[in-house]
Amino acid sequence: MENILKKITDYKWELPKGYKPGMRVPAYFYISRKLMNILEKDAVEQAANVATMPGIQKASLVMPDVHVGYGFPIGGVAAFDLDNGVVSPGGVGFDINCGVRLLRSNLKVDEVKSRIKELIDALFVAVPSGVGSEGRLKVTDKELDEIFVEGARWAIENGYGNEEDLKHCEENGALEGGRGDVVSKKARNRGKPQLGTLGSGNHFLEVQYVDKIFDDEAAKIMGLNEGMVTVMIHCGSRGLGHQVCSDFLEVLDRAVKKYKISLPDRQLACAPLNSKEGRDYFAGMAASANYAWCNRQIITHWVRETFEKIFKMSSDDLDMRLIYDVAHNIAKFEEHKIDGKKIKVCVHRKGATRAFGPNSKEIPEDYRKIGQPVLIPGSMGTPSYVLVGTQKAMEETFGSTCHGSGRVLSRAAAKRKLRGNVVKESLAKQGIYVKATHGALLAEEAPQAYKMSDDVVDVVHRAGISKLVARLLPLGVAKG
Repeated sequence: MENILKKITDYKWELPKGYKPGMRVPAYFYISRKLMNILEKDAVEQAANVATMPGIQKASLVMPDVHVGYGFPIGGVAAFDLDNGVVSPGGVGFDINCGVRLLRSNLKVDEVKSRIKELIDALFVAVPSGVGSEGRLKVTDKELDEIFVEGARWAIENGYGNEEDLKHCEENGALEGGRGDVVSKKARNRGKPQLGTLGSGNHFLEVQYVDKIFDDEAAKIMGLNEGMVTVMIHCGSRGLGHQVCSDFLEVLDRAVKKYKISLPDRQLACAPLNSKEGRDYFAGMAASANYAWCNRQIITHWVRETFEKIFKMSSDDLDMRLIYDVAHNIAKFEEHKIDGKKIKVCVHRKGATRAFGPNSKEIPEDYRKIGQPVLIPGSMGTPSYVLVGTQKAMEETFGSTCHGSGRVLSRAAAKRKLRGNVVKESLAKQGIYVKATHGALLAEEAPQAYKMSDDVVDVVHRAGISKLVARLLPLGVAKG
């Protein structure tokens, strides 16, 4: 790829504006030479395609966990101005507000290691997982409409958690603009039984411990210290979000023709931000994002209940506080400085994390000194990381960074190459207990199917768009 991409620094490379006809801006890849060796040519083409879209600002941006997605590459970030720009489901993805939250505790690794099988088995029962899995909670259409607006707050008000949790959620757990009237009956029917469930694929519930601190001050402010047991929850909007995306791809495919938008790839279907189709998609996307925040909040409550049952202590006594919750697949209206002026743009992050720097008013007061917490999950059995956003991210990437490891093998290829029982045995030898709905899933989600999380976070840290705080190692994982 070095014959295509132009080096700016060891960790930032440019795809020039002239690479493809119609590119309005260049594309910038935050990547190392090591990761460039496995960079897919199709992902480069997708980044160039995004650069042709109406109203795009500054650049089409690509994070080091990049791989080919639907329309936009996964790991893609793009911002569009409100007058001439567009909104695109391909820039958000099918799993709307797939995201991660991290809970701390005052338990130490040695207290939990001996009981990890008992704990993961109990969590596996408490939090249903798998394709089409249904939860213990069934909601009505009226309640769904409330969730579409209130997000995590609905869960808090119905007894699932506490007010403090909201303060440590991106957008306080609810994106403004969610509306139920644009969500189809089919999407609603998929969403009604699935609150409080993990789903399948790369979603997980992981019991971890803090293995290493890189930034003492930031770790102290977050309440992290070495040897502490943490819980990471990775899931999204389930079947509801997937259906909302599918429904609106049809609507926006028609809108492309209606508004005479020229696109190099039909998968980039979009509509002007100020059109009815654009506004309706945003409302349905926000509703799905709010459903996802509510979902993670309910799971959090059941995780705390499970810890109480196993360790015979209240979650308050266990000090199971939420450190933060971030979205990975979302579009949001934000103010950013472009050509020396602050303007409002619609930032699409698809497989990317918001990483606002210190003193940003959008992040909780207790974190403003250090910047927004960034949570980067590893693939199954590999390290996860806590970082913070930086001023450089605000200047270069619309306050964005990577979101995870990024696949190197498709699910089908992983299943051909690997066996679930072998993966499970290998993890067990490392002291990691895994519970999954079926063996094929363990093959699909094996560490070998992903880039190393260490390599990905090393890039964003060295590029300066986020800063390492702590490394977390797995003790046990519940998978869908």
